[in-house]
Amino acid sequence: MTEPIIEVRDVVKRFGKTMALDGISLHVEKGTVLGLLGPNGAGKSTMIRALTTLLRPDSGEARVGGFDVRTDGQRVRSIIGLAGQYAAVDELLTGRENLELAGIWYHLPKRECRHRAQAMLERLALTDAADRQVKTYSGGMRRRLDIGASLIADPPILFLDEPTTGLDPRSRNELWQFIKDRVDAGTTVLLTTQYMEEAEHLANRIVVIDKGKVIAEGTADQLKEHTGGATLEIRLADQRDVERAAALLAEVSKSEPRTEPEQRRISIPAGQGIEMLLDVGRRLQQAGIALDDLGIRRPTLDEVFLSLTGGTVPDRAGSMDHAGSPESEAAR
Repeated sequence: MTEPIIEVRDVVKRFGKTMALDGISLHVEKGTVLGLLGPNGAGKSTMIRALTTLLRPDSGEARVGGFDVRTDGQRVRSIIGLAGQYAAVDELLTGRENLELAGIWYHLPKRECRHRAQAMLERLALTDAADRQVKTYSGGMRRRLDIGASLIADPPILFLDEPTTGLDPRSRNELWQFIKDRVDAGTTVLLTTQYMEEAEHLANRIVVIDKGKVIAEGTADQLKEHTGGATLEIRLADQRDVERAAALLAEVSKSEPRTEPEQRRISIPAGQGIEMLLDVGRRLQQAGIALDDLGIRRPTLDEVFLSLTGGTVPDRAGSMDHAGSPESEAAR
């Protein structure tokens, strides 16, 4: 493991009686994407705000780019970009003006601001709309512009708080590609998301938090192993064959199959992979049991999330409260 560029140790943050972060520890290696997952109220946005110096942790240590977020806030802010849940662009300015203004905030020379704004507009595929007011932009265009503004100074570290919430699939895919291109160029990304597919698509590692605590971490494949790995699943043509087929699968797996009679579905752990698949297919055929489907299915991150949190898959509309007060922040 290389030296982490973001390192969090035992960070605690309370809002009154609410424990938003309860001793969280995590790390992000340079040039990688860490996906931070969790249900509403888990503490994801609080973690982002602490790491970007927007709020001060009560205890623990957090370092970004080697700088302490509590004592070196100005240095931290000089090396990061932040795109929150909602596009923080000025609707009355044009796309070009928004990007040039972001460059001024980073204390770039005016000529450099203009040069970088033009380059970013081209990279974001926004040149045709560059001189239109942002209020005429679609949601996807605004999100791309917002992330572009956070990258105008080419920061080595980027924080993205649910960047694709509310976007249509095409805009989401375009934004995914943009993020991947930035990571390929060396940017380190900490990403919070409520889309399991997004985490699997972008993140090198995933940390799952719930009620302010880390409850699991690893690659997507490692987390999927938490649910027991792949399963062999059959769906019968006739519901009357459920009992016979379940008995046959029990012989193969030496364990009790999971049966869903109304769906005519039976599943067992697929410990032997394709060999077990072929064996089951052959036995069912010899027993005269007709199938509609037979296959090996791997667990999804949605199922991992359910298994870890014991709740429901996060609402993909996202939490709609704003981050302006401690109460709303604690609610995340």
